[in-house]
Order: sequence, then C-alpha cells, then structure tokens
Amino acid sequence: MGPKTTKVYETLRDRLAAGQYAPGDKFPSERTLVAELSIGRTALRQVLARLVAEGALEVRGRSSYRVPGAVSVGHPEGVKPWRIRGERNLYDNRWVKLQLWDVEPPGMEPFEHHVVKLHHVAITAVLDEHDRVLMMWRYRFVPQQFGWELPGGIVDPGEEPADTALREVVEETGWRPKTLEHVVSYQPMVGMVDSPHEIFVGHGAERVGEPTDLEEAGHIEWVPLADIPGLMARGELMGSGTLVALLHILANRRAQGVTAAR
Repeated sequence: MGPKTTKVYETLRDRLAAGQYAPGDKFPSERTLVAELSIGRTALRQVLARLVAEGALEVRGRSSYRVPGAVSVGHPEGVKPWRIRGERNLYDNRWVKLQLWDVEPPGMEPFEHHVVKLHHVAITAVLDEHDRVLMMWRYRFVPQQFGWELPGGIVDPGEEPADTALREVVEETGWRPKTLEHVVSYQPMVGMVDSPHEIFVGHGAERVGEPTDLEEAGHIEWVPLADIPGLMARGELMGSGTLVALLHILANRRAQGVTAAR
C-alpha cells in the first residue's frame, strides 16, 4: 500500500481499536469513507480487505462491513507452545514436502512427528443476483467420486491470494467476478499438514470467455444457495475449501436474518 492508503488504513484501524464502533455495528459505507477520507474506491477496498483479513471487520453482503460481534471467551493464560527442536526433509518435490520434526510439548519428553507441507491455496465462492453460486461438477480420482466444487488453486510465488482467486475463477469457469472480498484464512488439517487456505467471496460476474483450464473445469453451473444443505447431506460438496466458503455464506445470511427479526 502507498503512503495515502497506509494512512487511511491506520486511521480506520485506530478507530476500531479505540472502540469508536460497537461490536456488531455496521461500518460506514464505501461511499461515505471515500468522501470523508479523500481516497479512491479501489484503494479503500485494499484497506478494507486488509482489515477483514486481520479480523477487525467482517464482510456482510456486497460491499457491506460490520464490526465483529463481541466474544465472551478469552485466551487462557499460562498455556505454553510446543518447542520445535529441529526438522529435516524426508521427501520434497514441486507438489508436496514431507518432513520429520523433533518436538517437545510442555512438561513432556520430546518425540518425532511427521509434517506435510503443501501449497498456499485460494478458493472463491462467486454469487449472482439470483442467490446462486458458481460451481463445477468434477471427478476426483483420489476418492473416486464426482462432486461439486468452487474454483480455486495454488498461490504462485510472489502472487497475492486475491490475484490467485480472481485468476482461478476466470481460468476454470470463464466468468470474472465484479467484486472480491477475503472472508477467512484457515488450515484444513492442522495436526499434521501445513497448507494455508484463503477463502474469498465474489459478487456479480461477467462472462469473459471459455474456460482455459479444461482439466479443472468439468461441468460449470450456477447452483442455487437453497440447494447447498441438500448437496451437503448427499455428500456432493467436495473439499474443505468449498465447505468452509459455503458454510460461511449460509451462516452470515442466517445471522443477518436473526438480526433483522430482532
């Protein structure tokens, strides 16, 4: 971020840290912030995306942000991390690295633990104005199963995850989302595998051509959000990234409905 963008980021971060907005409050609109802070909308969205990634804001709908709700549980005191005494490679190629770590939990004897390192991944759920999500029907040979997936792929070295998310949607589906917002980062198998996953939600899309990644694409379809619980029950949603993204969307909509009802 440039000096102006950094200053706006620091201003909004300080406001949030000072409690200027209460937990659950709706954050000022992009139009309001653009006028107040004299910043372009594209630069402002970079700031907001960073605040979302840091957990200081939540995305609620298209270009709508809220201060995260209050959390009653705190961080326990006195819990110490494990000590990493050393590590060595057992196998390493362009797709996967297998290591053996010498670890020491607090108050216990050290032992060796296998660690698998995979790639950094970005996955996107693109929604349209008809409450449908852009998905692909694909065959996965490892579980030997067909299922629905969201577009996504590996973050290339030096590439921003948001750029990966946009690139993968275009390559795999031929659609380009009009907006893209980061909603959560997570690890799919935290006990043994290191593979950071970045989840994005896009709104609106325009058709820009045919998919260029034909191996990945399979059959492309706009799937109604109302079908997601049924597809989940049938075991047809494959991959943790697809499940995390869709559950995030459904949970946010339910929370908004509860709030509106109150």
